[in-house]
Amino acid sequence: MNKKAVFITVEGIEGSGKSSVIAFLERFLKNKRFKAAVFREPGSTAVGEKIRDILLDNGNKNLSSYTELLLYLAARTQLIEEKLIRAMSKYDFVICDRFFDSTLVYQGYGLGMGRVVEQAVKMFSFGLTPDLTFLLDTPVSKGLKRIKSKDRIEMKSLRFHRKLRAGYRRLSIKYPRRIKVINARGNLGSIFKQVEGILGDYLSAL
Repeated sequence: MNKKAVFITVEGIEGSGKSSVIAFLERFLKNKRFKAAVFREPGSTAVGEKIRDILLDNGNKNLSSYTELLLYLAARTQLIEEKLIRAMSKYDFVICDRFFDSTLVYQGYGLGMGRVVEQAVKMFSFGLTPDLTFLLDTPVSKGLKRIKSKDRIEMKSLRFHRKLRAGYRRLSIKYPRRIKVINARGNLGSIFKQVEGILGDYLSAL
């Protein structure tokens, strides 16, 4: 892969504020005269958006854990091959709303699939790893209260969502140089300030 872009991902439990942070990152980088592209997982391709609809549809309550995993991997593979490879050589920064950390947490920790997920993620990421990941950390109850209309994932039990938060924390401990934890309990201003500080330090080190 002819990679020149810095690959930034934004992760977190449901209702943690990812969309707002991604919009802030895009504005911040463009104000600095960088070329930035934004994608989301699953999605950002015609195939990926159809897969997203299946995964989030409340009517698919009996979706097998393995089917769920394979659908996420299929959407990611499509995104990498159709969009990300080209974007990595064209832009200064590529920002993605979720990437393989979500799979490790949601299917690995949340659904308890462990090593199967680790092996699958490694195989179907094709060597593409984020350079910097912002992990928005907020209490489960606070995050879920921010959501008005819940999809299939958001409708899962509090126990499941607490496992997700714990899983993300474990990943942040395992990969402290890449994953930067943002306290997302407060208002957007405080969240943006933390993100700007970390990104500023990162840019200074380039």
